[in-house]
Amino acid sequence: MSQNPSSLYDRLGGEDMIASLIPAFYVRALADPVLAPFFKHTALDKLHGMQREFFAMATGGPITYSGRPLAHAHHGRGITKHHFALFTGHLVDTLLDIGVTQEEADEVIKRINSYTNEVTGTSY
Repeated sequence: MSQNPSSLYDRLGGEDMIASLIPAFYVRALADPVLAPFFKHTALDKLHGMQREFFAMATGGPITYSGRPLAHAHHGRGITKHHFALFTGHLVDTLLDIGVTQEEADEVIKRINSYTNEVTGTSY
């Protein structure tokens, strides 16, 4: 449990929620014919670990993200805002499927959307 019981991370269910969210989310993302090519040469175990850290950090959890800066990790991959929207759409669907409320899912997406420019390589 985190030091801050009112954090979004704790309200969502903490590590237990992330442990069920990440694999279920990537089942959806990899099944999407538009998104699947982005993961073709990706080590999924490493990706799951990095995503676990990122998601915990983004929701106020006690875990520090140790991966490369998002802009570096996604640079030159051709990820557009459309791709990012598909990605977050799958995230919302997965969150709702595992029992997160719509209000909490919206709060998660608001936080994830703050990283859009870093992932898509846009500066505005």
